[in-house]
Amino acid sequence: MNKANLTKLVRDLAARNCLVGENNVLKISDFGMSRQEDGGVYSSSGLKQIPIKWTAPEALNYGRYSSESDVWSFGILLWETFSLGVCPYPGMTNQQAREQVERGYRMSAPQHCPEDIFKIMMKCWDYKPENRPKFSELQKELAVIKKKITS
Repeated sequence: MNKANLTKLVRDLAARNCLVGENNVLKISDFGMSRQEDGGVYSSSGLKQIPIKWTAPEALNYGRYSSESDVWSFGILLWETFSLGVCPYPGMTNQQAREQVERGYRMSAPQHCPEDIFKIMMKCWDYKPENRPKFSELQKELAVIKKKITS
């Protein structure tokens, strides 16, 4: 994912909004919730149609969307991908998932998920946004993993 040069906040990065094109190029669709960055942060009020299970804690709690909150969602997208499309936080309601995340719960690795990929997910789900990796770092890490797997 080459988001390093984008200035939009996706705010709804999820498997349901991803299209796979020629040469396995992933395209993000449904920009209904996307917003232009202003100083790196977008503020929102209210919980109108927020995809709770995909949304970072700071966005849910304070309406603060940033590249870091998109990284949280990217971690959820990775989990969806490696679980072969299972809805995140299986067996939990939106409210239960939100409460569990606040208590420090993080989903376990999907069956057959490579350990290196799960480590990336866990970095994406750091409670503190400033501790999450940048998309440029994720791109490099994933390229290394891909090379290791395909060689």
